[in-house]
Amino acid sequence: MRYMIWMKQQSRYENASYAVLWGLLFTAPLLSLFVRTMHDSNMSFDWQEVWLVWRLFGVYLVLFLIHNFILAPLLVYGRKRWLYAVLTACLLGAFTFYQCSTGPDRRPHGPHGPHAMEQRGERPPFMDNHRPPEFDQRPDGKFDKQPDRKFDKRFDEKFRGHRPPVFVGQHDIIAVVILILMFGMNLGVKLYFRSREDQKKLVELENQNLEQQLEYLKYQINPHFFMNTLNNIHALVDIDPQKAQETILELSKMMRFVLYEGDKKGVPLSREFEFIRTYINLMRLRYTDKVKISVNLPEEVPDRTIPPLMLISFIENAFKHGISYQHESFIDIKVGVEHERLRFSCRNSKADKPNQEKGGVGLANVKQRLHLLYDNNFTLNIQDEADIYNVELTIPLKN
Repeated sequence: MRYMIWMKQQSRYENASYAVLWGLLFTAPLLSLFVRTMHDSNMSFDWQEVWLVWRLFGVYLVLFLIHNFILAPLLVYGRKRWLYAVLTACLLGAFTFYQCSTGPDRRPHGPHGPHAMEQRGERPPFMDNHRPPEFDQRPDGKFDKQPDRKFDKRFDEKFRGHRPPVFVGQHDIIAVVILILMFGMNLGVKLYFRSREDQKKLVELENQNLEQQLEYLKYQINPHFFMNTLNNIHALVDIDPQKAQETILELSKMMRFVLYEGDKKGVPLSREFEFIRTYINLMRLRYTDKVKISVNLPEEVPDRTIPPLMLISFIENAFKHGISYQHESFIDIKVGVEHERLRFSCRNSKADKPNQEKGGVGLANVKQRLHLLYDNNFTLNIQDEADIYNVELTIPLKN
């Protein structure tokens, strides 16, 4: 749902950027003519000149809309390269034909054009330069120095609508190049927003993957631990009822943390350390004095957060693979906070017959989770020696 809302916002941003650009483009001739009239008192504001520019821009706008809403999505979203290339080539060909066949006559427009000069009673200069001699010739064979206006009218009627035949001139080539650049700009903008969409989708997928891993890790703690702990509590009921009640309370706290805190993005360090202490205290009930368990957690911790259940998999792995019931064994856990970074180490002995699942259940998921959360901003060193298994982890802390 959030991704769809974000997609609609991006579409609105893209269309708004197009609207602003075209608005500025259509405003430019108005501002240009206004500035020229301000600097030239003999020049009047001619809407006809603005309208001629707007008519040209209107053709580009229609072609842009066709490319933006019909052609470009074929390439950017549909991946139909050949269809896009063919349709775009046809559109460019149609525009080229239109531009050549309906291009302007080669006479100037505006206040200095022939139409405006004739309305002011002035003689257009091209009539003097290109006027055929037969228009100034009198019946007696002589020529007028100041030709009669009726001949000017005849000349204008004959040549006013004259246009050159269809051919590609410099003006037409420039117009086609402008259209191609406009299409390229449109594709560039769409590809930019598409890349943002792909990046957002990738982040969403990573977040979903992370949430799934969190759900999995939430139940990562060995179910046999709960079973063995309940068996120990059952034995304590007759031997030490008070101790059994305290153990049930600790187990309840730990299960509450797993159920209600495990799906959050971050929990306070104090809560995570409390969970680790509870976990280790319950695990002590299962072993004799041959197992030396050393835990060094800071009593005072900064107001920072850590992803829940990040460290417990390493600790569970130490209990699962490092404890021997026949020989002396040890587990040494240390946690420190320095310069906004958490340093965790867990050393344990190795049992004579370790579990066949090399590395412990969940460690591969924890490594992937670390990469998703911190990218390369963490260090994880694992030393698997003959008698000792050592894990050292450093991660940044968040506010």
